[in-house]
Amino acid sequence: THYHIESIVEMTPINLLWSLLAGILFGLAAMLFSKSTHFWSSLFKNKINYPPLRPVIGGVVIAIAVYCIGTTKYIGLGVPTIVDAFNINLNSYDFLVKILFTSFTLGAGFKGGEVTPLFYIGATLGNALIWFIPLPMDLLAGMGFVAVFAGATNTPIACTIMGIELFGIESGVFIAIACSTAYLFSGHSGVYSSQIIGSPKTDLFSKEKGLSLSEIEANRAK
Repeated sequence: THYHIESIVEMTPINLLWSLLAGILFGLAAMLFSKSTHFWSSLFKNKINYPPLRPVIGGVVIAIAVYCIGTTKYIGLGVPTIVDAFNINLNSYDFLVKILFTSFTLGAGFKGGEVTPLFYIGATLGNALIWFIPLPMDLLAGMGFVAVFAGATNTPIACTIMGIELFGIESGVFIAIACSTAYLFSGHSGVYSSQIIGSPKTDLFSKEKGLSLSEIEANRAK
């Protein structure tokens, strides 16, 4: 699938501030996704002792939910919706519903499948931000595409490079700002629980240096 950012604006001080705001929101969305996944995982483990039964029940719940809402838009990879996020106005709540469906599915015990849904969440959130952030739709969608993933995986440099590879160097400054800001504002959370904190993001988290994300979540739950 090819994604394009056609509308590149000049990096002015005001556009820098708008990019920082967008990055903050992308980081918070990444944190919400990670914490939602851990929440559902803990809930299933606490309520259902037999592991193979967790995805069975989770799958039934997802099937009923999809039947009730009457669309498969929020399950699967969602590539058509990602493509649309660069071109047309979407529902402002699409990213929230995708967070709910994907985090619940992963929390129920289904493995893998968080990468492209994170692209979906970021692109649709960027699409929704056009209501109050005066940057082009396709630019915001592209920034969100990589920035939410950067926040959820704690990989701002790799995601910046990926964004430049996908969308071109012309949008590189906006992508770098979005990815680094999302990384900083996603907190010590992430989809890969074995990640170890080498350098805390702020002094507030200095005591968590050397701990894995799973250990941090366990300490916070006590």
